[in-house]
Amino acid sequence: MAEHAERQAAVRAILAGALAEGRTALTAPEGKAVTDAYGIPTPAEGLAETADEAVALADRIGFPVAMKIVSPGILHKTDAGGVQVGLKSCAEVRGAFTAIVSNAKAYDPEARILGVQVQQMVPSGTEVLVGTVTDPTFGKVVAFGLGGVLVEVLKDVTFRLAPASRDDALSMMDGIRAAEILRGVRGGAAVDRDALADVVVRVSELAADFPEIAEVDLNPVFASAAGAMAADVRILLSTEVPAERRRYSREEMLTSMRRLMQPLSVTVIGASNEQGKIGNSVMRNLIDGGFPGDIHPVNPKADDILGRKAYKSVMDVPGEPDVAVFAIPAKFVASALEEVGRKGIPNAVLIPSGFAETGEHELQAEIVAIAERYGVRLLGPNIYGYYSTWQDLCATFCTPYDVKGGVALTSQSGGIGMAILGFARTTRTGVSAIVGLGNKSDLDEDDLLTWFGEDPNTQCIAMHLEDLKDGRAFVEAARETVRKKPVVVLKAGRTAAGAKAAGSHTGALAGDDAVYDDVLRQAGVIRAPGLNEMLEYARALPVLPVPQGDNIVIITGAGGSGVLLSDAIVDNGLSLMEIPPDLDASFKAFIPPFGAAGNPIDITGGEPPSTYEATIRLGLEDPRIHALVLGYWHTIVTPPMVFAELTARVVREFRERGIEKPVVASLAGDVEVEQACQYLFERGVVAYPYTTEKPVAALGAKYAWARAAGLLGGGR
Repeated sequence: MAEHAERQAAVRAILAGALAEGRTALTAPEGKAVTDAYGIPTPAEGLAETADEAVALADRIGFPVAMKIVSPGILHKTDAGGVQVGLKSCAEVRGAFTAIVSNAKAYDPEARILGVQVQQMVPSGTEVLVGTVTDPTFGKVVAFGLGGVLVEVLKDVTFRLAPASRDDALSMMDGIRAAEILRGVRGGAAVDRDALADVVVRVSELAADFPEIAEVDLNPVFASAAGAMAADVRILLSTEVPAERRRYSREEMLTSMRRLMQPLSVTVIGASNEQGKIGNSVMRNLIDGGFPGDIHPVNPKADDILGRKAYKSVMDVPGEPDVAVFAIPAKFVASALEEVGRKGIPNAVLIPSGFAETGEHELQAEIVAIAERYGVRLLGPNIYGYYSTWQDLCATFCTPYDVKGGVALTSQSGGIGMAILGFARTTRTGVSAIVGLGNKSDLDEDDLLTWFGEDPNTQCIAMHLEDLKDGRAFVEAARETVRKKPVVVLKAGRTAAGAKAAGSHTGALAGDDAVYDDVLRQAGVIRAPGLNEMLEYARALPVLPVPQGDNIVIITGAGGSGVLLSDAIVDNGLSLMEIPPDLDASFKAFIPPFGAAGNPIDITGGEPPSTYEATIRLGLEDPRIHALVLGYWHTIVTPPMVFAELTARVVREFRERGIEKPVVASLAGDVEVEQACQYLFERGVVAYPYTTEKPVAALGAKYAWARAAGLLGGGR
């Protein structure tokens, strides 16, 4: 502990000195002092102000050496002609000193030159990059990837939250495309993974300890069987202090969310008798949806709304409502919210638009301040409302929906919310809730994750988001929730067009989406590539049992489907089982001589229902098989509904015996396969018509969650 405090004090003094001079970058000698304090291996070096000093340093360090310009104003030393390497004699060092200083002065005549760094040449090895950036969403993140001159070309880099654990660091080494290089190729020795992981951990700790460190860039780090050493250190500073966001404890979140999602009394501010008004639609949906609690309309110009007594003000509403739904123009929200606060209503659902999304940031800041003053949690503004189906609550101006189930769906966009609603209706997906988040002035994804993680009616959470206000709070909530149920995220804005220009290799590679992708995976979240995938994963994951192992078998009636299903298995990171001889013989007993055992098992299209049934039974019976992928081909011999009925029956029989395995199916055929797929889905078999990709992608998502939740080997 004392050692940690001591090294922090040493680094803090260096950073304070640089910032006091108005600098946003450390010099090479300062970077060396910082890395030394944190035990990050760098070469022996010294600063020479004259050619004679350079020669003396090189002689003491030992040849060969590298030499680099040291100037606060020259960050990219190579561009300035300020680097020479492999210098093997005193004469070469003397000449290099003169050339480097001359080049630097020509590059930037105004630059303040402190001298030339003389550095021990680093032992050869694989060039990798280790660095950190300060991400606007997640804060400090550590990066690892292939380094050297190829770093910005190949962009083979992965990210984790800082500080990173040793397991995080090791997973980063396995997470880049060039992972095999680190393990040794063509007779080359593998790198010292422990030494390299130690560098990643120490760099991440350095960045996490000091908010004023904006970026750390070690590139290249030479990794070999003998260890790891950073040849170049670049540390950028910042004086910006991120604004503190108000944080709520888990219990505070659950208390407010319980009253929001399970209210006993709701008041509608701006309720109306006039059709076409939002306040009228909200009232109708609450009443027609069968909400069993109290519904209190507020309208100063009406005595009753849709047969319910209307109140002139929120203050006149009897009792203690749990939720106030706002259906009034934005300019009236602040004054009404004051009354809601004085009344002690804990939740305000703000449907109106006209706040930050239209540039009215001050108006949004005003309502947030009012809410914080009274302890009111805000949902919205600029939302379609929300549904809590198990409470028969439809607090929205959109069309009602009442099919109860285990899927919770949220969206930041109203348009996406309507797409969610339409999908749920078309597929008859049972939902526990549909929630609009809009501007997320207060309540956001981490509040919802905390609630849905505990909600016994929710089995899977799917979220559309455009941004995260507090990435670390989301990760904390996601990690807690993923242990119990899957979390699927559709993150909009996958391009790096919005990424800020960065001053280092690490920063340039940390596009918004690259960091999101890795950190969401680190949290155990399943990331959906598109809206349809998000909805399909949400629909499928509660249906599929947890797999008990990696062995997947394809049983198909069409060879072409078998090939495509095999491709999909590989694309989704799944494993086709190698069929042992005894199991191969068992399958062969049921298929014609011109069929094919192995994996895929091709029973051919002309086989009767009994062949499908016998092979599916065998696949479910054998404990070495952990999941089945079925490829059906529409034939007169085995029509679609016959296939669906026999498959559902066999799966049900085995589940009643306690044998549950994920079963997914791809049905190729005429339009009758659509009905067959719906029939299967409703009976626990995830089935899709006209596609080999979707069923396997859904299976892959289930496997990904099982691993993240620690229910299957492999970890995160």
